[in-house]
Amino acid sequence: MNKAFVIFIVCFQFLSCEKNIHFKLNEAPSVLVVDAQIENGLAPMVVLNNSFSFFDSISPQILTNSFVHNAIVTISNGTLTQELKEYTYSVVPGINVYWYSVDSSNLSSAFTGHLNTAYSLHIIAEGKQYVAATTIPPLSKKIDSLWWKPASFVKDSNDVILFLQSTDPPGLGNYVRYFTKRNQGVFFPGNNSVFDDQVIDGTTYQVQVDRGVDRNKPLPRDSNYFKRGDTITVKLCNIDKGTFTFWSTWEFAHQSIGNPFAQPNKVIGNISNGALGSFYGYAAFYKTLTVPK
Repeated sequence: MNKAFVIFIVCFQFLSCEKNIHFKLNEAPSVLVVDAQIENGLAPMVVLNNSFSFFDSISPQILTNSFVHNAIVTISNGTLTQELKEYTYSVVPGINVYWYSVDSSNLSSAFTGHLNTAYSLHIIAEGKQYVAATTIPPLSKKIDSLWWKPASFVKDSNDVILFLQSTDPPGLGNYVRYFTKRNQGVFFPGNNSVFDDQVIDGTTYQVQVDRGVDRNKPLPRDSNYFKRGDTITVKLCNIDKGTFTFWSTWEFAHQSIGNPFAQPNKVIGNISNGALGSFYGYAAFYKTLTVPK
C-alpha cells in the first residue's frame, strides 16, 4: 500500500474524531460592589450594589433592586470623620438610584475633597465590614491650551478634532484620567481615559483628545470627533497609582468582552474583604473651548 495513502488515512481518522466538552460553571455568590469617589471641592459620593451572576439578565428593575441600603458608610480625611447619608433619586416611576453622601442635616463633621490629602473609607453592609484608602494628589498636571482642527477624510464637514497641550513634571508616577462634556451635557470618560507618563515624562506634549463616550450605548461612528458649534469642556484629573490601576484594568476588561482572543484580565480594585470596585480620588482641572460654527 502506498505509504503516503496510509499516512493520509491515519491523519483523517484523527481529524474526524470529536469529543464534546462540557463545562460546569458554578454559581458565584453575590459580593459587594463599591463605586466611591472624592474630588477636590466636592463632597464624597459612594454607590453600593450587589453583584450579578455572569449569565443574569439585566433590567432596570433588577438594577434598582441591586442597590445596598442602610449601610453605615464613614469617610475620614485624618482629622474629621463623617458618616454619610443614603439618598435616592427617581429616574422614572418605580426605577430609583441610590447613593451615600454628606448628611446635609449634620454638617459639623462634613468636608469636601482637598488637594494632596489622603482619605480612608469604612463600610458596614449586610453584616460585613470593608475598608479602602485613596488620595487626591497635587494638581501637578494641567491643560496649557486647547485647539481644534477640521477632521480630515470624513464626509461630515461639521466634524472637528480636539487637541490639547500639557506639561508633565519631571519624575515618573504622574497619572491622569480625562473626561469631556459637550454643551450642557454631562462628563463622559474617554474610551481609553487613563494614562501614565512613561513616554512623556518631563516633557511638554500635544495630543488628540477623543470625545468621552457613554458606555451604556454602542460606540458611535464619530466617537473621535466633536462638532462645529460645540462648547467643549475637558476635565483632566490627576490620580494616584491605585486609581490608575483600577481604571486601566477595568477599561481593558470592558474592551475585551466578547473577544475570544483577548488575554485573561482581572480588574484590580482597592476594597477589602473580597468586595469589587474601588475608592478613588480626583484632583480635577477644567478647561473650556467653543468651536465656531
